Amino acid sequence: MSSAIIESKAQLVTYMEQGSKPDRSSWRIGSEHEKFVFHRDTKAPLEWEGQNGLPGIKDVLQAFVDNGWEAVEEGGKLIAAKKNGASVTLEPGGQFELSGAPLENIHQTCDETSSHLRCTREIGERLNIGFLGLGFHPTLKREDVPVMPKARYDIMRSYMPKKGSLGLDMMLRTCTVQVNLDFADEADMVEKFRISLALQPLATALFANSPLTEGRPNGFKSYRSHIWTDTDPDRCGTLPFVFESGMGFERWVDHVLDVPMYFVRRDGKYIDASGQSFRAFMKGELPALPGELPTMADWEDHMTTLFPEVRLKTFLEMRGADGGPWNRLCALPALWVGLLYDTEAQDAAADLVKRWSADDVAKMRDDVPRRGLETQDPKGGCFRDLGEEVLKIADLGLRKRARLSSSGDTEQGFLNSLWESIETGMTPADQILHKYHGTWGGVDPIFDQLSY
Repeated sequence: MSSAIIESKAQLVTYMEQGSKPDRSSWRIGSEHEKFVFHRDTKAPLEWEGQNGLPGIKDVLQAFVDNGWEAVEEGGKLIAAKKNGASVTLEPGGQFELSGAPLENIHQTCDETSSHLRCTREIGERLNIGFLGLGFHPTLKREDVPVMPKARYDIMRSYMPKKGSLGLDMMLRTCTVQVNLDFADEADMVEKFRISLALQPLATALFANSPLTEGRPNGFKSYRSHIWTDTDPDRCGTLPFVFESGMGFERWVDHVLDVPMYFVRRDGKYIDASGQSFRAFMKGELPALPGELPTMADWEDHMTTLFPEVRLKTFLEMRGADGGPWNRLCALPALWVGLLYDTEAQDAAADLVKRWSADDVAKMRDDVPRRGLETQDPKGGCFRDLGEEVLKIADLGLRKRARLSSSGDTEQGFLNSLWESIETGMTPADQILHKYHGTWGGVDPIFDQLSY
C-alpha cells in the first residue's frame, strides 16, 4: 500500500476509511510518552556523542539494543530501537519517546510502560543518568539544548521560525503523553473526534505539568500547551471544521492536503519541501520533485507533520497532555478509553459537549494553559466541576468494559490520580509550584524528586 502511486483524492479518502474497525473486539490502545534525559551529577542534557568519558544519547539507545531491542539507523547513526511492536525514538532535543504496541486493555499498556521505565532506571543506574517526566524542561535555555542528528528535524528547525516564535521550543524543550484509539466507522470517528476535541482542554488542565522555565515560574500551569499556540497556525489548533456539518474522512483529507509540507523521503534521504503543496505534488508539480507523483508513503509522512490537539490518521491521537509522573502515564489512556470505548459512556460524553460551539472549545483552549483547573467551561462552571462529571463518565466506561487484571482489578483504578486532582484542585503543576516556593526552595530538587 505505501508504495502505491496517488492519482486521485478518492484514494486518500479510501485510505482513511480503512482505519474503520466495525468489530469492537479489534479495537486497541496505543500509548506514547516522552521524557528528558540528564546527567545526574550536573543535571546537564546528554549530547548525541558522549564527551569526556560521559555517555551520550547514542549510548542510551545502544543500551536498549544491548537489552534485546532491534537497532534502527539513519545515515549510519543509531536513531531508534524497536521490540514487540513498541519503539524507542528520539525527539529533536534528545527527548526519549516510547511508542507502545497496540494493546487490548489499560493493564497491558501500564505493564508495558512500567517495564520500559524499569529498563530506563536500570540503564540510568549504569550510565549515571536520569529520565525526567515534565511537559517543559525546567532549567535549559533553548540554545543550550543539544540537537539530534535526524534529517527531518533539520528541515523543521529551519522552517519553524517562519511560522511562529515558539516552534523551536516545541521541538527542543517539550514532552508529552498521548494515547491512540480506534473507531468503528465514519460516524463513530466524527463523534469521537468532536468529543475529544471538546474535552482536550480539560485533559490539558488535569495533566498540566510545565510551570517552570529556565529555573523560575513562568505564569502557566501548562507552558507546553501555550507553546502550541504560537508554533504554526497551519498545522495546530482545535480544528473548528470538525464541529461543522459535512465532517468526515473527505473533509479531513481536504484539510491535510491544504497544510504545507515539510519534506519528502527518497532512497532513505529527506528532501526539503517545506512550505510546498501536497495538492501540487498530486499534479506532478512539486518544486522539490518536479514531474513525480506522491506515494501513500508520502501521504503517511505528511500526516505526521500535522500537530492539532487531536490528530486523525487511521486512528485518533489525543495530544493535549503534558508529560508527567509514572501514574499519569497510565491515567491518560484510562481517561480516554473510559470515555470512548463504551457505548453508554460515549453517548454521555457526546451529550455533555453537544451544545458547545467551536468558539467555546477555542476559548477553553486559550485559557487553560494559564488557568488550569480554574478554567471556565461553556456553562460558566469551573473545570474542577466539569472534571468530576467527566471522570464519572470515564469511570462508568471502564467499569462496563470490565477488563480485569490477573489479580482481578478493573481499569478504574488508573483514574485515581485524576480524582485526586479534582478533589484537591492540585494538578502536577500546582504541586511543583507549592514545593518550589516551599520545601524545595528553588528548582534544583526537581531532578531528583520527579525523575523516573
